[in-house]
Amino acid sequence: MPFTLTLNCPERSGIVHAVTSFLVGRGCDIVEHQQFDDAVRGSLFLRTSFSCDGGDVGERGETTADDLSREFAAVARDFGMEFQFSDGRPDRLLVMVSKFGHCLNDLLFRWRAGSLGADIALVVSNHEDLRPMAEAAGLPFVHVPVTAETKQDAEQRLLELVDEHHIDLVVLARYMQVLSNALCVKLEGRAINIHHSFLPGFKGAKPYHQAYDRGVKYVGATAHYVTPDLDEGPIIEQEVLRVDHTYGPRGLVTVGRDAEALALSRAVRWHCERRVLLNGNSTVVFR
Repeated sequence: MPFTLTLNCPERSGIVHAVTSFLVGRGCDIVEHQQFDDAVRGSLFLRTSFSCDGGDVGERGETTADDLSREFAAVARDFGMEFQFSDGRPDRLLVMVSKFGHCLNDLLFRWRAGSLGADIALVVSNHEDLRPMAEAAGLPFVHVPVTAETKQDAEQRLLELVDEHHIDLVVLARYMQVLSNALCVKLEGRAINIHHSFLPGFKGAKPYHQAYDRGVKYVGATAHYVTPDLDEGPIIEQEVLRVDHTYGPRGLVTVGRDAEALALSRAVRWHCERRVLLNGNSTVVFR
């Protein structure tokens, strides 16, 4: 069975030896290993993928992520590690949308092609516009309208859906509502957002039209974790495409949507493959 170990801890000698000795000692075969030494913060980040054919770690003769975590705890204490073992089961996604369908369409294509690295469980929206797209893919579509008066109830409904469908990751695929601070805290590390990379410039409506008026030469998108600080969470991925004076507002919108779809799908896949580790307000991404 495939597993992935991710960890971070203060940098010191012997960390990699301790990890590999633990795995080899339990008959595990390491298939991919990456690490990063952050000299500025004095920290080490590590991702190791490995397979276990069985063994006597678990009560039923099968190795599980929980079994490995219990066994590894002593090693982690010695090095002050924050760690997680994950098995090969794909994450379950709840995708939130409003009226723009380009990011949802891209995620659906990659999901059906088997290249997303996760399973989409359902689509939630504050509008009905994208119901046909979701239902054509065979997915449940849940309409949760949001107004100033119903915002708290709508967010409670979202949390109920997360629990009901055993959701691992919430993906805001151009969901045009600001989540409350309380909801952001509850979804910490489990929600990814996408937006154009002009921020903090060109805020508000029609950012690409504003960018056209200023004659921008680059169009981009940023995928990041959701935090109470609006659009300022740890960045996972950014896509940048060069443009010139021949691009009108419609052309910039088209390029921008391509960038948004690419950045979001990469961020989702890397998160679900346990390739993204938080490092303060930034991230380490093992591609």
